[in-house]
Amino acid sequence: MDDGLRVTDRWIVPAAELRERFSRSSGPGGQGVNTTDSRVELSFDLAGTPSLPPALRTRALERLAGRLVDGVLTIAASEHRAQLANREAARERLAALLREAVAPPPPPRRPTRPSRGAKERRLAEKKRQSQRKRDRRVDRD
Repeated sequence: MDDGLRVTDRWIVPAAELRERFSRSSGPGGQGVNTTDSRVELSFDLAGTPSLPPALRTRALERLAGRLVDGVLTIAASEHRAQLANREAARERLAALLREAVAPPPPPRRPTRPSRGAKERRLAEKKRQSQRKRDRRVDRD
């Protein structure tokens, strides 16, 4: 766990910028659930990190604004019984979240219009359907 957290091919968060906190988990643990600090909280100061270029930092701060507390992103993991497994799970979730946050925006949608043939097929189908319904009616004369 001494090495950094690889987010992308070009960005590795140094281990010194990650903070881990351990506490008792409410999840699985058997008899040792009340004595083992297996829950992991992994924190990363996104607003103050020097390992991320300013443009990507701004993008990540905008996309993760709802999850940040004073610029710090915190991930909690308690789904495993072992502390080491929870540490790995928290690191993987943090990396996935950061990877998604710094990803480039999708290309803008180019507006399209239905073709003339598509319009004609749609109208012809509507006429067929209305005729079908008209044929089912019972005249009450």
